[in-house]
Amino acid sequence: MDNKFMVGLAAWFFPGAGYFLQKRWKRGAIAGGAIWLMFIIAIASGGQYYPGLKFNEGALLYLLNIFARLGNGIGAIISYLMGMNAAADAAGMSTFEYGGRFLEVAGLLNYLAVIDSIDMLMGRKK
Repeated sequence: MDNKFMVGLAAWFFPGAGYFLQKRWKRGAIAGGAIWLMFIIAIASGGQYYPGLKFNEGALLYLLNIFARLGNGIGAIISYLMGMNAAADAAGMSTFEYGGRFLEVAGLLNYLAVIDSIDMLMGRKK
């Protein structure tokens, strides 16, 4: 596939897909596997629950969290749906903060994978 937009969209929506579309199986398996593994660990640790912070109480932190989580593509949809009905004591989990950071880092890592797959498609990188 030679369409940069479609490769970028596929790479964002499903981590690793940008490499798979270019038949770079090993790179896709490593990058996609790392991102999905981080995502699964994050969900298992309760990372889908964001603390009761409202936008007006900490706008920058709130926006950074949303930007990073959106990087997970379909994982962002899954995490938002799972976090809609948070338990009252969700923030009290001992792994809650680790899960949230894992979820954010997985999204940011996927942004890098998207850029890398587009660079490879354009021939700027081998």
